[in-house]
Amino acid sequence: MKKIWDFYENMKEVVYVSDMDTYEMVYLNKFGRERLGIQSMDEIAGKPCYEVLQKCSSPCLMCTNNKLKPGEFYEWKYHNDLLERTYTLKDTMIEQDGKRYRMEISIDIQEQDEQEQTILEYSSNEALVNEALRLALSESTPIKSLHVLLKYLGQALKSERVYIFEENPDHTFNNTYEWCADGVEPQIENLQGVPQEALEIWYESFRKNENVIIKNIEDLKETNPKAYEYLEPQQIHSLVVSPIVFRDHIIGFYGVDNPPEQLLNHISVMFMVLGHFIASILRRRDLVRRLEAMSYYDQLTGALNRHGMNEFVATVDHDASIGIIYCDVMGLKIINDTKGHLEGDALLMRSYQCLTDVFPKNTVFRIGGDEFLAMSSNVTLEDLQERVRLLNEKMSEYDVKFAIGWVWEPKCNGQITELLKIADHRMYQEKEAYYAEHGTGR
Repeated sequence: MKKIWDFYENMKEVVYVSDMDTYEMVYLNKFGRERLGIQSMDEIAGKPCYEVLQKCSSPCLMCTNNKLKPGEFYEWKYHNDLLERTYTLKDTMIEQDGKRYRMEISIDIQEQDEQEQTILEYSSNEALVNEALRLALSESTPIKSLHVLLKYLGQALKSERVYIFEENPDHTFNNTYEWCADGVEPQIENLQGVPQEALEIWYESFRKNENVIIKNIEDLKETNPKAYEYLEPQQIHSLVVSPIVFRDHIIGFYGVDNPPEQLLNHISVMFMVLGHFIASILRRRDLVRRLEAMSYYDQLTGALNRHGMNEFVATVDHDASIGIIYCDVMGLKIINDTKGHLEGDALLMRSYQCLTDVFPKNTVFRIGGDEFLAMSSNVTLEDLQERVRLLNEKMSEYDVKFAIGWVWEPKCNGQITELLKIADHRMYQEKEAYYAEHGTGR
């Protein structure tokens, strides 16, 4: 007599029946036999279900026999490692010929499970990206945006380090920004001028619009020794790096070190989206720098201008000493009138170079057509006098002549305006004395 389960022989899902008291397999449909590589029921006759289906030596811990009742289905979900599939299981008890049988229908939901996971990952990525953008865009400057963004990514992705590398004109790479978790040693100072050949294999992926995912850094030892040479001393065991692209040109890359392994693919998807945003922040940073250069720097010589001087003055320690050197470039008008403005411009550029041989660039200002200023905070009188002496020596080397007026005070006390007037007056006196001595018209 045909058994009730024979009805499931051609069903495209796994169906099996076992004796609930002895666990002996009594039926496995055709689809199930094909999935397990079993030619006929003879191969499994007399074997327990846990051995055939799970390769176990004793009944499964998750066995549901004690939950089964005739005429009812118990439904649950399970991932079978042997078949590498996820199933929804429908179990019931069948009583026949005085025996109790367990019948299980296994419905493959692997694709559905993967789709659900994809949807979850997409939602998680979208939420993380949106929060990253919100935090970055709330900052007042592009550089602050980058630091906040890297910190958020590092903490949200449970990683040790997040960083940005930018390409230099000579095609080497500089680590320009980084965030490190507590206890992780910063690497930014050690990663300047990284040669292109160390990253060439990565760039092959970048050019194909692909990220680089490394699950075990030791894999690079043979395949990419140059990259391994840079990464291994940083105690990196895994990473994800993604290109930063602007107008179809790769301008650098950014990455994350040592995130949880289960997040590697998740991070890769998210990084493809964020890369475009990081590129726009870097471009905005460059624009701000150009605007600042126009606002704070003299376009001819490169010296700081009056705006730059005001910024410097605002940061001066009022309790520290201050030294001011006022310089007038002698003979500029005569050169402009007799040799032309190109020669006059060359004189001004030599004048600036002469000054920056003696004073740091961030303390030298062009404040008028032929006037320069140098300020030194927290300087001794002896040091200032030595700098003035050295400046007088350097003038012949650069073929320039300054009229110099200088002043020093042991405490600034917010009186820079008054000190500037004193230095200006002394410079004017030296200038008058020079013209009187040389008989040169002004």
